Amino acid sequence: MASASHPPAPHLSAVAAATAGGRRAELALAGDLDLGTVRELEERLDDPLLRRADEWVVDLSGVTRLDLACAYALLRAATQRPAIARLTVRGARRTAQRTLRHAGLDTVALIEE
Repeated sequence: MASASHPPAPHLSAVAAATAGGRRAELALAGDLDLGTVRELEERLDDPLLRRADEWVVDLSGVTRLDLACAYALLRAATQRPAIARLTVRGARRTAQRTLRHAGLDTVALIEE
C-alpha cells in the first residue's frame, strides 16, 4: 500500500533581541515566509521585546522566499505601533525587496540594499 506524501510543513526561524534599555530591538528571520508561516510571523512580530522598542531592525538575510502576505504582516506590525520611530530592513534579497516595496513597506521603513 502506497502512503500519501505530504509536503514539508512551512518553517520560520526567528530570533528577537533587544539592546540595553530595550529601546532598539532586532529580529532575525530565516526560511520561507509565505502564507503557511504568516500566522507564526505575526506572533513573532508581537514579541514583548518588539512591542517595547521604538526602533526595529529586521534582518531578512536568512529569508529564502518572502510572499506578499508576510510583507503585509510586516507593514501592519510597523503601522499599528505608533511608538515605532524607525524601522530598518536589512539583508533582504532583491526579490524580497521588490515584494516589500509592492506591499508599501518602503513608505514606513528604510529598506537597505
